[in-house]
Amino acid sequence: MPRDIRRLIVEMAAKNPTWGQERVADELSLKLGILVSPRTVRNYWPHGLDAGPRRASTQRWMTFVRNHASSLIACDFATVVTAHFRVLYVLVVMEVGTRRILHYNVTSHPTARWTAQQFREAIPSDHSYRFLIHDRDSIFSEQVDEAVQGLGLKTMRTPVRAPQANAYCERLIGTIRRECLDFIIPLSEKHLRRILREWVAHYNHERPHSSLGPGLPVPARGLPVAPQPHRHQLPQGWRIVTKAVLGGLHHEYRLEKTAA
Repeated sequence: MPRDIRRLIVEMAAKNPTWGQERVADELSLKLGILVSPRTVRNYWPHGLDAGPRRASTQRWMTFVRNHASSLIACDFATVVTAHFRVLYVLVVMEVGTRRILHYNVTSHPTARWTAQQFREAIPSDHSYRFLIHDRDSIFSEQVDEAVQGLGLKTMRTPVRAPQANAYCERLIGTIRRECLDFIIPLSEKHLRRILREWVAHYNHERPHSSLGPGLPVPARGLPVAPQPHRHQLPQGWRIVTKAVLGGLHHEYRLEKTAA
């Protein structure tokens, strides 16, 4: 069997937990025109997976997240140490489907009352969200969950010691560190809030996300679209405009029409 077909069989077996070898063979034959028998599929079946039809007692967590991404929001805390060795806590709330940062704030004492107030500020009254994902940190107490449920959302706690269950927000926290806080040391709580304000605006409106196509969490409106006579050349009558972000740590690029 060609290598790409072997990889396809492994991929189909891994991504479809209820499929057996006969179902994979039928899928290949009927829909893709690749005529193979279940016995042939068995030769390339991943080790450790059952050969017959498999039944999942419950929906896998990542399948649930993908299926409900447009109605999911996730949150997490990150700790930041200032230049004076003061520990600050950053709460980030994001839309899973669009990767947009809905809300962020900084505090030195993250109480349940403060956390609940952040959700009231982050979630609009006319929202279409259904679920909020957070970990089992003691900050997310019953009082916080009750406040979230009062906003019309169901809270979903991640399993114990399973940070990958909140992978999108964990990745966001890592991006904040790698692209911002690893290069800028905040001097105070006010300074950290100002840094995050500028970076979050860059993240939502200007930073390309490969998982979106690539695309932007909040696509800008009214941007000039230049004609593209050749994909490796700038169109005549247009120039590139750059804007520095966070003192030049990042730059934003746009096309601007030159004066006639």
